[in-house]
Amino acid sequence: MSSPLRWLSFCLLAAALAPRAWTQLPGDASGAQPDPIAALIDQAEKEFQAGQANYQTGHLVAARLNFDNAFNLLLESPYEIHADERLQREFDRIVNGASSLELAALEQGDGFTQQKSEPAPIDQANDEANEVTFPVDPNVKAQAEVEIRSTHSDLPLMLTDPVVSFLNYFSKNGKGVLERGLIRAGRYEPMIRRVLKEEGVPQDLIYLAQAESGFHELALSRAGARGMWQFISSRATGYGLARNWWLDERLDPEKSTRAAARHLHDLYNQFGDWYLAMAAYNSGPGNVQQAVRRTGYADFWELYSRNVLPRETKNYVPIIVAVAIMAKNKAQYGLDAIVPDPPATFDTIKITYPVDLRLVAECVDVPVTNLQDLNPSLLRTTTPKDTEFDLHLPVGSKDRYQTAIAAIPEDMRVWWRYHRVAPGETLAGLSRTYRTPAASIVEANGLASDSVEPDAKLIIPIAEGKVVAGETGDLYSKHAVRYRTRRGDTVASVAQNFGVPADKVRSWNHLRGNTLHAGRTVRIYLPLVAGRESEARTGGTTSKHHRRHAQTAVRSAKKTKTKSVAKYPHARSDPSLASEHDASQEQAR
Repeated sequence: MSSPLRWLSFCLLAAALAPRAWTQLPGDASGAQPDPIAALIDQAEKEFQAGQANYQTGHLVAARLNFDNAFNLLLESPYEIHADERLQREFDRIVNGASSLELAALEQGDGFTQQKSEPAPIDQANDEANEVTFPVDPNVKAQAEVEIRSTHSDLPLMLTDPVVSFLNYFSKNGKGVLERGLIRAGRYEPMIRRVLKEEGVPQDLIYLAQAESGFHELALSRAGARGMWQFISSRATGYGLARNWWLDERLDPEKSTRAAARHLHDLYNQFGDWYLAMAAYNSGPGNVQQAVRRTGYADFWELYSRNVLPRETKNYVPIIVAVAIMAKNKAQYGLDAIVPDPPATFDTIKITYPVDLRLVAECVDVPVTNLQDLNPSLLRTTTPKDTEFDLHLPVGSKDRYQTAIAAIPEDMRVWWRYHRVAPGETLAGLSRTYRTPAASIVEANGLASDSVEPDAKLIIPIAEGKVVAGETGDLYSKHAVRYRTRRGDTVASVAQNFGVPADKVRSWNHLRGNTLHAGRTVRIYLPLVAGRESEARTGGTTSKHHRRHAQTAVRSAKKTKTKSVAKYPHARSDPSLASEHDASQEQAR
């Protein structure tokens, strides 16, 4: 479910990117006074058009200021949006249009943007298995029986009818999913087998990742499991995978592989059987333990036949076994023409400062998307602050990066940029583009004159967004939104909805504990850079509940004559943070 802050961000982007069709009143020849609503819309429209022009030319800093101005013109006006049909209609149009944009603009590199996700292949296999039962082909079964006799595996490969059914599925409907996974496997197979061996578990457990995610680091299941090994949040935390505003180590290929190997090792020690360990990996050890206790059988196929496991778990183990058989016998299943991706290689540098990946890309002259691919655990395009981070760079670029970044003050590495001068560009133009005084550019680069040479690489000293730093180094807007609490609101729920830490809400409002009485007005300073943990799922539709929640905050702010500054606060709720929800997710899977 989207938060009010995400909704505000969507509104800004929708207005910036969607074709504008503002309602204009025809001129009045009688000389009557102009309509103030039309004038307001026209004024905001000019700011949005300027922001759109700046965005399309890649000048995101300038575009952000335009969008801020346009939004605040509407928010701070004396007119109630919901009292005028034209404003309400345009307001609703922006909200509805924004939910389909999926933050398209900021996904191209803004430091406040959350990493995208990909659907988990395991969901597709289960959906199709639940809708259609793939028959057990006697010819396929006979062929598989012959293949298994000569197939070496450090996992037991038992050929049962459910396994044969999925051999049939992956040979037909699911073949594309299997092929894409085998191609991506080339990136990580050497690393995965090395880690599994180091952790003392069967190396053929690699096919669990094939079945779960198709080796996609950004795979996200409907139950909120994430990453190549599809960890839910509570299990990830239990195995040392960090999750915060900046990163989610469930998406880190090596760290998540090591955590999965240790989890599977623990499950094997608990059940003494790799099939039961895999079943417990899917549905949770509690479900498997209960099934064993109910039936008296510590055997997966006995539990399968007695229908005491969740449906998805019943499919889970046969899927993995089928994938393993086909991956080890590619020629027999028409997979021998697949060319795996080359292994992922990169340079690594440990950093203790936050830096925007756009600046990193400019330092080493590669597209920012290359760096995002090399650093999939980053939810934003800014590295974490106040902690050490292993930054992955293209092979051979480590020294070039260290030389280039040394020219940028450490506390400015999320703001400043490098800019390669294009033919025809001038210092005055760069000053306007980046809203930075020309004298500052001259000083930062030691220029002897105001002229700039084409292809020169200049440091652009961008100001810190004209915002103030909070006590902990987080950045918040200068002006507060005032929110009137409702029945059931708590400090924690309000903090989550607005994307700020609960202790900040207490500090700003001189509160203790978690209780809030209905009708109380609380002050919220919107986060500009940091806020709270990211949502488990990107995308989705803006809910009516959260639209009303955000609109209530806007109305409350206007009634109290409080100005609100929206600065792309892409803090988003994480439904997987609560342990109770984790438990329900695990049972659902």
